[in-house]
Amino acid sequence: MFSRLFSGSKRRLSSLSEQEVLALAISSEEDDGRIYQAYGQILKERYPDSAKVFEDMAEVENTHKNMLIDMHRRRFGERIPLIRREHVNGFLTRRPDWLRQNLSLDAMRREAEAMETQAYNFYVEAAKNASDASTRQLLGELALAEQGHEDVARMLTDKHVPEGVRRKEDDTAYRQFLLTYVQPGLAGLMDGSVSTLAPIFAAAFATQDTWQTFLVGLSASVGAGISMGFTEAAHDDGKLSGRGSPLKRGLSCGIMTALGGLGHALPYLIPHFWTATITAGIIVFFELWAIAFIQNKYMETPFLRAAFQVVIGGSLVLAAGVLIGNA
Repeated sequence: MFSRLFSGSKRRLSSLSEQEVLALAISSEEDDGRIYQAYGQILKERYPDSAKVFEDMAEVENTHKNMLIDMHRRRFGERIPLIRREHVNGFLTRRPDWLRQNLSLDAMRREAEAMETQAYNFYVEAAKNASDASTRQLLGELALAEQGHEDVARMLTDKHVPEGVRRKEDDTAYRQFLLTYVQPGLAGLMDGSVSTLAPIFAAAFATQDTWQTFLVGLSASVGAGISMGFTEAAHDDGKLSGRGSPLKRGLSCGIMTALGGLGHALPYLIPHFWTATITAGIIVFFELWAIAFIQNKYMETPFLRAAFQVVIGGSLVLAAGVLIGNA
């Protein structure tokens, strides 16, 4: 009685009958097939070759589901008990479609591999815990079937996505990553790191008050982050430019803008003015070099040119802030 009270609504694997295990396998195969169909639909326009792989994998899952249904019909009749992954302790659930819409191509590939591996591991563990010989045999057969799915996935990938096509798709996915995350984030980091230099250091030298300087830096950084985020999200919906989700770009740009300003605002939590100012100056140096590094790594800008542009621009803004603060 007490074990039922504290075990929650989920069943333990050992409590399932052979028919329920078979019903669970049927529902799992059906769910995985629908997931692969969803991936194929999402990828169809931009990655048609990989979409075909997932569509074929969905057909394989459907074939296995039909085989399991035939087995159930022969052994237990027409009525299949309603039992799904979420009804059983330890069984890995799958995310709903609306949480899959924004996955990258690589993420979908990794998740498909993980789905097959996780299902295989589940059936292997289930077979270890089964005391009935026929149930153990059934679970072992299901484990082998899931292991075979991995081979089928690799075979279908080789068939539909040869090396040249995969390289092209990977290049497209990388370009999308740059347009959606790196470019807006870099723009935000540059704006936050450089544009807030003048107000923060002007406030610092004008007031000699570290707390007031921190408040100025905090407000400038957060305000700039909100402004840049909304601007990035609102000015381009991504449909014509292909730059991706405006929400993702806005968040990337806004967060990096705020972080760029907060980097040299936070040192002014230190009560001693010159200690805080020297620390902030050191952080500014690393911020500017980080921007140059990102430009070189992702945007293929020559490092020395990127460093020269960023350091010169940042130095001018910093000098303007110090002069204004001392005026």
